[in-house]
Amino acid sequence: MPPTLHTARLLLDSYTPDDEEGFAALFQDVRVSRWMGDGPSSEAENRALFGRIFSKVYARDLFDVWAVRRQGRLVGHAEIKRTDEVEGHEVVYALSPAVWGSGLGTELAEALVAYGFETLWLTEVHATVATENEASLRLLGRIGFTHVRDVEEDDGGLTRVLTACRG
Repeated sequence: MPPTLHTARLLLDSYTPDDEEGFAALFQDVRVSRWMGDGPSSEAENRALFGRIFSKVYARDLFDVWAVRRQGRLVGHAEIKRTDEVEGHEVVYALSPAVWGSGLGTELAEALVAYGFETLWLTEVHATVATENEASLRLLGRIGFTHVRDVEEDDGGLTRVLTACRG
């Protein structure tokens, strides 16, 4: 289980079985899921993914995955994990559109980066972002990520690989 993290307005803690409905709703919202992995998935696939958080990720301590809560309510998802795509650790996060524009994305991303540097002792933290996801690209640029390279996807789209280095 990942350690609990706190920011000024957010609590990052382990998912519980009671979070399934909120998780499914978050990932069923195409405004969110269009930027996650291979894009929108079926509700059944999202529920299966939620189950794998318990049966694989937490059970085998594969990497850190958090439920993101604000005032006790599930408002997002966060991870930091080693991936071959970036040859290092990547931060992954998603927030409900209901909280977009409130600065919570910056707060969440900064917490994940700090965890990577201060707890995991990483020298670099990476993020992969679709070139069309201008809001995330701006957010990551503001907190010190720089563009390293682009990856051409199978569908012809481009994904930016961004890196923040420990200062």
